[in-house]
Amino acid sequence: MKQFISVNDVLSPSFGGVGEAIDALVQKALAYKTDPFKDKTLGANKRIGCLFLNPSMRTRLSTQVAAQNLGMETIIFNVGSEGWALEFEEEAIMSGNTVEHVKDAAPIMGKYFDILAIRTFPSLKNREDDYSELYIKQFIKYAGIPVVSLESATLHPLQSLTDIITITENYKPAYRTGRSQTAHRKPKIVLTWAPHVKPLPQCVANSFSQWVNAWGQADFVITHPEDYELSEEFTKGATITENQDEALKDADFVYVKNWSTFNDYGRIYCNDPSWMLNNEKLKLTNDAKVLHCLPVRRNVELSDEILDGPNSLVTPEAANRVWAAQAVLSEILKTPTP
Repeated sequence: MKQFISVNDVLSPSFGGVGEAIDALVQKALAYKTDPFKDKTLGANKRIGCLFLNPSMRTRLSTQVAAQNLGMETIIFNVGSEGWALEFEEEAIMSGNTVEHVKDAAPIMGKYFDILAIRTFPSLKNREDDYSELYIKQFIKYAGIPVVSLESATLHPLQSLTDIITITENYKPAYRTGRSQTAHRKPKIVLTWAPHVKPLPQCVANSFSQWVNAWGQADFVITHPEDYELSEEFTKGATITENQDEALKDADFVYVKNWSTFNDYGRIYCNDPSWMLNNEKLKLTNDAKVLHCLPVRRNVELSDEILDGPNSLVTPEAANRVWAAQAVLSEILKTPTP
């Protein structure tokens, strides 16, 4: 693995396709969960630089723990509060607030580190700019070392790998009720929009859709109110409905997430509280397990009774962030440098 920006970077000549490659990466992560230090010297004398252009808690901490489990030294740098304002546009006339161009900063980071991990965030003002992924692409272009996305303007691949890991270890078809008992039946996974107090990016929803579709081992349904369509680039292959109750019927897993509008970019049109998942809605499912990437607005996005109840996978899901990051970093460390 030369970098980790999206599900497309998981493809490997060792496997028959992206679905098989995802499964192999999941199993690698679960092996680390069983024995975290089995490759504790793999990253010896290597450094990972983690650059944050916006705040983070789980992503930052889990990446640090994962890297240290592999023997790597981690260095954290919060660009906004600890460094110069960076310019990313080519041929920019830097007479404004930006002090240093990424083409000057990134190559130096490439000399300091062996892997560069970057967290950026969309402006939610200009869709074309956000979806160009300029920030992370410029680091890839100029750093000269492997780049790992800790979330970008459109995707959050480490979160999505974590979600597939969590679904894989919690899907037990032999214990299902109300349908035929077959170990080969695909789980039904529902991504449902949830209310929020402010517009949020489409990153997590885009990425989850991209990974589940590429994985190809689930019946995947996306449900949202009118006007909350996501980009077809990420959702193609999923069943999409504006009827949440219909979507939830017989679901095995429900992923709850808010996102703002894509077409009329970055807006909130509807904040209908009836879209919040609760135990009454959960009765429509096949006793579904519930996921959320965190942080979560309790009793706005997701009810206390779900979050604190037996169907919530939110805490083990967050804990699995370590093993997802460790699997990815180990794959990069094992890839020969050109």
